[in-house]
Amino acid sequence: MNPETPVSRKMLWSGRVMSAVPVLMLLMSGVMKLMRPQPVVDGFVHYGFPLGLIAGLGVLEILCTVVYLIPRTSILGAILVTGYLGGATVTTLRVGESSYVMAVILGILAWGGLYLREPRLRALIPFRS
Repeated sequence: MNPETPVSRKMLWSGRVMSAVPVLMLLMSGVMKLMRPQPVVDGFVHYGFPLGLIAGLGVLEILCTVVYLIPRTSILGAILVTGYLGGATVTTLRVGESSYVMAVILGILAWGGLYLREPRLRALIPFRS
């Protein structure tokens, strides 16, 4: 597949909708870390993180998501978001919770949405029929 091949409207919008779910969730999560409501603070304590990391992780989460949103840097953003979600997955597994599934689903949606809307990625990872 040629990375210069235009994306159909259907694929583009399907990819945008699919990508919107992890983007909205990650942005909300990042903003909540910056606002520091009590449930977020309690979650940090529960997962064993020092409270001094809350703002830094919130900024990191928002920055990774913004890099994902910019078409020119979206593949790098997907890699960064995957790393962030991998950390979230390990954190929940470490304390024995099953909520890690949400982080995995968000990662799948991020990559799936990007695959549908980004010809460079489809050229890099072609699925054969």
